[in-house]
Amino acid sequence: MLIALDESPSAMKAVEYVAQQFGRSDDMEVSLVHVLPNLPAIFWDEGHILSESEKQDRKKVVDKWLLAQKAKIEPLFSKAADMLAAKGMPTTRIRTKFVSDSTDVADSILEEARDSDCRAIVVGRSHHSPKHVLGTVAGRIAGQGAGMVVTIVE
Repeated sequence: MLIALDESPSAMKAVEYVAQQFGRSDDMEVSLVHVLPNLPAIFWDEGHILSESEKQDRKKVVDKWLLAQKAKIEPLFSKAADMLAAKGMPTTRIRTKFVSDSTDVADSILEEARDSDCRAIVVGRSHHSPKHVLGTVAGRIAGQGAGMVVTIVE
């Protein structure tokens, strides 16, 4: 099972749901996955081909930014893993993954679920507008997650 994590309260509700429903399962494995969307515009090139020196300098800055993003998400991974373990899930059955360089969050979640042979995806519903009843990411996952159980937690 893949649980998509971000900094929204609904993501932690998704973890709570899985912990309540499946915490004592002996054969369940859970992947906690955070997808970092596109790099901010500040890291894009300025409309010219970068020299090797500029590429190396840019890479250092981007790598430092990615490390900071991972450090920011790590407490979410820990909190989620603790919630699952508190309900009886062995920590050896919980893994975490940080996906960067994503051009589309929903596609990246689906790709990770398929690559990991997950049978289920659990996501929190983040957007509460009439236009996006399920939220844009959750709705796309539900619409494109053929062959998997998709659970959307509010």
